[in-house]
Order: sequence, then structure tokens, then C-alpha cells
Amino acid sequence: MRDLVLGLDIGGTSSRAQVGDLSGRLVGSGTAGGGNPNSHPPEDAVAQVTAAARAALGDLDGSAVGSAVLGMAGVSAMTDPRVAGLFEQGWNSLGLHCPVRVVSDCEVAFAAGTAAGAGTVLIAGTGAIAARIEDHREAASAGGHGWLLGDEGSAFWLGREAVRHALRTLDAGSAPGGLARAVLVNVLDGEPGHDPVRVRKQLITAVNGAPPIRLAELAPLVTAASADDDPAGSNIVGRAAVELADTAVRARGSGPVVLAGGLTTAGNPVGTALRAELGDRLPGTPLHLAGPGAAGAAWLAALDLDPAAPRYPGI
Repeated sequence: MRDLVLGLDIGGTSSRAQVGDLSGRLVGSGTAGGGNPNSHPPEDAVAQVTAAARAALGDLDGSAVGSAVLGMAGVSAMTDPRVAGLFEQGWNSLGLHCPVRVVSDCEVAFAAGTAAGAGTVLIAGTGAIAARIEDHREAASAGGHGWLLGDEGSAFWLGREAVRHALRTLDAGSAPGGLARAVLVNVLDGEPGHDPVRVRKQLITAVNGAPPIRLAELAPLVTAASADDDPAGSNIVGRAAVELADTAVRARGSGPVVLAGGLTTAGNPVGTALRAELGDRLPGTPLHLAGPGAAGAAWLAALDLDPAAPRYPGI
């Protein structure tokens, strides 16, 4: 019988897979490297995704899988015939006979955070996007425009704002302290000099000479500064929470709000400020944190076979 389901949560840095049955039991899991074809050569992406799925299947026969769901950002990549063909070869190598339904990471994150069929999901990590979910499907979205055009409140945005704060400090001829100094030490790989004009030029050159997405790596400096009551760090964190809440409200539908992504986790100052901001704007609305995305994808796959399928542990 084809009574197993496969859920895949595919990102730029890791690929995660879960295999479950229709009774709400997870029977296998697997992880591998980044498998998003938007950020990796398609051949490499397929190799990582199939490796994660193969690990999750273990000794199980792929032909026993009756439904599969793959969630990832940038699903339009799968409309490329070459990319789709390579993934089809990967599914064949696993012995899968069922279609693999590709959905947005928003649908997977929402399913990983609530049993509701409708509501709003906000993902805040390297980038930021929100979506309105209806009947477990994405009906509308806000944000997710990428670092050049948006992603306000994201880790990239936090890092950029930290650098801008350091530059304003240097422009004023002030001695950098707190967050500004942390940025300079990190970006310049050592103690900055004492000439603000020279240090300013060094900072601009270093940041512009690196891939823009590297700015996201500075986000922990901001959250650490905020946790230490540094005014600059706290200001940036507060503004990030407002930007993220704005994005969520633009996509808002009825039902709960699910938060996903590294910035929303318990203990992260951005997540704490965001929950307070959403609580003020949407009083009485349930706020949930998403669990493992692969388990959410597996549950969506189970719902395709049985609309009454129970949720999996951890979501």
C-alpha cells in the first residue's frame, strides 16, 4: 500500500526530509546540504535533496510513498524544464511513483505552526516575507522582494542598518562604541584605526567588496547589542519589529499568525519585540511559532491523501 508520505523543507543551507504514515507517526528523517536550485547549481541541488529523502526513507521502499510535498523559497525555479527534469530523475532514483507537489516555504511554515487551514505566516530570517493562507494554500503575499528591493526587518536589513549606524558615527567624527565598534571589528577583521575618515573609507570598501548578502551575518551583532541595552542596537531591533509587523499586516487574513525563521525564535530580541508589536496591533489573535518545516510538509502531503490526517509530533 502507498500509505507513506514524504515531506521536504529545502533551503539554501540545508535540506530536511521527513517520512510519516497516515496515523500521525513519523518513521524516518534525513538531512543534507543546501538544495534550493535558486542558490545552487541544479545538479548539486538535486543531489542534496535526494540525499535527504533517501536518508529519511532508510530501508523503506520509495514506491510506498503515496504523496510528497516539497517546500522552498522561489518555487518558480521548478518551472524551468531543465530543473524540473533533473528533479524528476532524482525522484525516479528514489523509486517514487507519486507526484511531488512543490509549494512555497510559507505554506510549509504555516502548516508547521498551526492546525488551522487559514491565517497568516511571517518568515523572518535572512530575508522576510509574509503570506495569507487559505485552505492550506498561499493566497497572497507581502514582502519577499529580496535584499535590493526590500526584505525590511530581515537579518540582511539588520546588518545593513548596523553598518549605516557605524558610518554615521564616523561621519560625525565620534569615537565608535558599542554596536559601531562591533561592526568595525567584524568587517575590518581587527581593531579599527583612530582616523575616522580613513576607517570610514575602509568600511565602505570592505562592505561593497563583499557579496551583499554577507550583511546578514552582522545581524547577531545587532541583537547582542540590544540584549546589552545598547541604544543603537535597541533602536534597530525596535524598527525591525515594526517593519516585520507591517509586512504581516499587509498579508493579513483571518485566523492565527504563525512566525517562522531565525529572527522569530524564543529569546531573540527581534522576535520578542515583534510579538509585542503584533499583540498591540492584532489583539486577541493567536501567535504561534512554526515547528520543523519538513514535518509541516509531511502533514500537507498526508492531507492530500486524507483530509482528516492527524498532525505530526513537534508541529
